[in-house]
Amino acid sequence: MKKVYLDNASTTALHPEVILEMTKILTEDYGNPSSTHSLGRNAKSILELSRKSIAKQINASAAEIIFTSCGTEANNWIMRSAVKDLKVTRIITSKIEHHAVLHTALALQNEYAIQVDFVKIKPNGEVDLTHLVELLSEERKTLVSLMHVNNETGTILDLDRATQICMENHALFHSDTVQSIGKTKIDLQHTLIDFVVASAHKFHGPKGVGFAFVRKNSGLQPLFFGGEQEKGQRPGTEALHQIAGMAKALELSYTNLDKDRNYISDLKRYLLQRLKADFPNSKINGENTFYNIVNVTLPFTADKTSMIVFSLDMKGIAVSRGSACQSGSIRPSHVLAEILSQEDLKKPSLRISLSHFNTKEDIDLLIEGLKAI
Repeated sequence: MKKVYLDNASTTALHPEVILEMTKILTEDYGNPSSTHSLGRNAKSILELSRKSIAKQINASAAEIIFTSCGTEANNWIMRSAVKDLKVTRIITSKIEHHAVLHTALALQNEYAIQVDFVKIKPNGEVDLTHLVELLSEERKTLVSLMHVNNETGTILDLDRATQICMENHALFHSDTVQSIGKTKIDLQHTLIDFVVASAHKFHGPKGVGFAFVRKNSGLQPLFFGGEQEKGQRPGTEALHQIAGMAKALELSYTNLDKDRNYISDLKRYLLQRLKADFPNSKINGENTFYNIVNVTLPFTADKTSMIVFSLDMKGIAVSRGSACQSGSIRPSHVLAEILSQEDLKKPSLRISLSHFNTKEDIDLLIEGLKAI
């Protein structure tokens, strides 16, 4: 049975060149970057070359890149330090954020009695930037946290416009760019956002490593303590093989960006054509969506909702109903709850997310699998 992987928004397959890079470091470059002997110095060199490589891809300085274990850690660190150390008294976010942001904002509200405001979501799934302007008319020390590409629907935030609004209103701006870095160009000298985060396993790198971009002189303080690694901002011995693998994965992603984006965009068009032809009453959730994500509500009865992913899995087809971090939940998606009617929420919705490793045959097998349910 052919395995069909269409869940690339939850994680991606490692690029073969990344595996080679990581294997070399695991076997040959095993020194601690904090050690002063030759093995340590060599490890330190690899660490800093990786940092420079990543910074170059997003047009940042190497000093602004801090390595973390994942995007979730980076989101928690930035938001918590903004409140605790930068004296932010209000967070503006949206109800369609990843829970790494949403739950952190609510936890900080409980701990520090800060104000949390939610910007409105349009019926097409986009953030209402006019409402953001209205919210920012209240002058308070504010952090705005809005994701670039929604991980469930793929709706895209106008990052340049959101940054401009925040700058004009003297608000700090943090964006979860986990779904977009490595898949679209982000120029942080052009887009003067304060904080962004990334996770390597979303762009064909290893799990367990990510990074935060923290603009110079931000004033952020560490989340925990114990060492001077990462300029004292993120103590703990660096996972060198994972960091080097992430740098290689990001380099490959941007080297092949135009080719891969065109290929994946063609696959998405084909998928939408097949869905329209074979399931004419299906509904695509969200407009202006990212080129590798399709979220579709299928014209099936509500009783098939809980079994649809399992049924496809039995045929070797991997898709999801939403964020992988909530895969064990039977509750409706908190993202779709903002844009769908109560009736449509009861119907099965699938998130189908593509990579350059996919083919039209994969899509044909998905459609045939759905037709058999």
